[in-house]
Amino acid sequence: MIETNKLLNIKEASKWATGHLGKTVTTSNISYLIQYGRIKKIGSNGTTLVSKHELINYYKSYNGHRELSWKDQLGKDLNWALSFDQYKEAETTKHVHRLHPYKGKFIPQLVEYFLDSHTDNFKKQIYFKKGDIVLDPFSGSGTTLVQSCELGMHGIGIDVSAFNSLIGNCKVARYDMADIQNQINRISKAFKEFLSDSHTLEFEGKLLKELYRFNNKYFPVPDYKYKVKRGEINEDKYGAEKEKEFLPVFNKLVKEYNIKLRQDKADSFLDKWYSQHIREELEFVFDEIKKIENRDTKKIISIILSRTIRSCRATTHADLATLKEPVTATYYCAKHGKICKPLFSIPKWWETYSQDTVKRLMQFDKLRTRTYQACLTGDSRAIDIFKELEKKNSPFAALAKKKKIKGIFSSPPYVGLINYHEQHAYAYDLFGFKRQDDLEIGPLFKGQGKGAKESYIAGIADVLNNCKRFLADDYDIFLVANDKYNMYPAIAEKAGMKIVNQFKRPVLNRTEKDKGAYAEIIFHLRTK
Repeated sequence: MIETNKLLNIKEASKWATGHLGKTVTTSNISYLIQYGRIKKIGSNGTTLVSKHELINYYKSYNGHRELSWKDQLGKDLNWALSFDQYKEAETTKHVHRLHPYKGKFIPQLVEYFLDSHTDNFKKQIYFKKGDIVLDPFSGSGTTLVQSCELGMHGIGIDVSAFNSLIGNCKVARYDMADIQNQINRISKAFKEFLSDSHTLEFEGKLLKELYRFNNKYFPVPDYKYKVKRGEINEDKYGAEKEKEFLPVFNKLVKEYNIKLRQDKADSFLDKWYSQHIREELEFVFDEIKKIENRDTKKIISIILSRTIRSCRATTHADLATLKEPVTATYYCAKHGKICKPLFSIPKWWETYSQDTVKRLMQFDKLRTRTYQACLTGDSRAIDIFKELEKKNSPFAALAKKKKIKGIFSSPPYVGLINYHEQHAYAYDLFGFKRQDDLEIGPLFKGQGKGAKESYIAGIADVLNNCKRFLADDYDIFLVANDKYNMYPAIAEKAGMKIVNQFKRPVLNRTEKDKGAYAEIIFHLRTK
């Protein structure tokens, strides 16, 4: 029963929750709880009120209980301070860290914790200082490179994926911002002219109006989600019924505007996962990007297009990360609690990501230091780091040879979890990058059997042994891993190293549907 004698408006609720939790809770955070049915909206005449009692129960069940529950499940050695739960998502995806989606990346605050100059009860000494060179042999989306730049350190990344290297290098490059904006404006103008003869935008506009009317009637916000949360509505049954009910409206519009839902062939990723209309739009924008003369501008605008492509795949909102089967019709979306649609045109996302990218580059430009960063494409088990760095940046290579690399901060791939090339298959198709799936260590397609684990141990150890050649004698290595198979002691042994410390942290805000208790360990390795 809701205590109606203790009601707060959105602003009052924000202020109260901030004091109650000891961290900032914005009005947007409160609105989110209402919108997604976590707490009930009360009030009329345009005034939104919430129950203080409901807020107390929500935070009690979610906040302190989670820490105690996870420690019971994962062990009392779980360091909750390393959860970084005090940071909002905007802070854990700050500036260039969100230039492009990437599965399996760690948050920048974790890198900062081990690279910066603070000490605490867990981190009892400083491992890196300004001017040091930090290496990430599994560079991924370049988080370590970005944070080394922000902290006044030099950074070297290595990744077997050419597309991953492109992402990392684009994050730390210095740009002519005026040229980027001019090229975006040029392409956007040409794109609008290209779309002027298209019926796709008119089709989407009509479809959105029909969806708005239908969803307002059958999935009112926030009442619908509130009732689902409390079991008053069977979401699966109701959602399926309404999905079927709306389908004739969708089919009528498709026929009226002659929308081609699929391409004639499905040989490649781009053939299978995009409608004919989107495929034509992508090709047009890419052809315009090819006309750009400045190489750095061309690369960062290619990243904008890649980010756009990813958001326009023919899939449901809930399956963006996994991809099951192409979706070409309207569907009930459990994520948003209403009938949603696949995309049929890209201009909205192209414009959104163009603006967002420019903003993030400018934010980072105010924080970056005058240090060197470079991501090399290659196999970390065999690459000659200084030789490859010489090809890319000879002054940086000279500095690295003189100073040597102080240490490593990296998150190696987890055994049998992700196919790192396949997650960006659309980009490989469009840009024509050569795939190196066979060089991935521990990919999903190799599974988690005995042979896969042995191969993984040998692979990670080979990387460490190769990188050791370029490290300073007093190196420090930090590897982030969920080592549920207890492989890292064997890896350290094969690499001639010893594990001198372990930091066990809870992993919050995972993108996977499984939100259960989950931890990873940061292994600190040194020479034997």
